[in-house]
Amino acid sequence: MATKKKPAFVSAPASRANSLMPWLGIAFIVILLDQLTKITITTLFMHGEEKTITSFFNLVLAYNEGAAFNFLSNQGGWQRYLFTAIAIGAVGFILYLLRRAAGQRLFCWALALIMGGALGNAIDRLAYGHVIDFLDFHWEGFGHFPAFNIADSAITIGAILFIFDELRRVNKQ
Repeated sequence: MATKKKPAFVSAPASRANSLMPWLGIAFIVILLDQLTKITITTLFMHGEEKTITSFFNLVLAYNEGAAFNFLSNQGGWQRYLFTAIAIGAVGFILYLLRRAAGQRLFCWALALIMGGALGNAIDRLAYGHVIDFLDFHWEGFGHFPAFNIADSAITIGAILFIFDELRRVNKQ
């Protein structure tokens, strides 16, 4: 007795969705940690307040209306929508890349971290009109590095993993 096979395309959407789940989970964890730390710092600190933790690290509540290193921070507010739109566009492109390369673990880790960080900062921009930063590193003789947050850290780590993955891929060829 012959059995009828299900067409391959019937199970494809479920497998694609399942292959995205670990990466969406990583992005969600980044967003959760980012937002929880920002809520905590805004509850405990006043804007501009600083607490020395070590000789090279402070906690400080800072607002960034611009992009990295306060780029375009004093432009009257339009940048809020521009950077939010860029984040949403980047997330759309990242989802496309994750679907295409779900089996490339290091590449997908990088993309998931970048996506989580982009969404964490986009949430701030939409909710408050600025990004909440609180990690302040400084070195004597060099000064203070611009304050940053968990989302920024995830984006940076994701970018480093992305570069490492690309270098590794190039060296294999």
